[in-house]
Amino acid sequence: MKEEQQRFLTLLGQVPMRLTAEQTAWVLNCQAPDIPILVAARLLKPLGNPPHNSVKFFAAAEVLESARDRTWLAKMTNALSGYWRAKNERKRARYPFATASGGPEEAESSATGTGG
Repeated sequence: MKEEQQRFLTLLGQVPMRLTAEQTAWVLNCQAPDIPILVAARLLKPLGNPPHNSVKFFAAAEVLESARDRTWLAKMTNALSGYWRAKNERKRARYPFATASGGPEEAESSATGTGG
């Protein structure tokens, strides 16, 4: 855990009323890129009506309440694992000849027989 994260989490006794996506991720023990996935799954709701490409804030009280709910945490875990599973399956379908160590380039060379 980063020192900055530790300092932030020690402040949880004095939580800011609005949390950024990164702060929300710290509270939920996930990565910042996971927050848009949770928003899309309707497990998190940003404050107000922010435009798609703007900074989003989340209500600290709502995030902390959700984090204490075991059922919500299970839904969050399932949403994240389902998203990443589907994304990895799409990647495998796109490059069916790719090996574990090689990417699409290696798959193309092995498919054409021009290995390097």
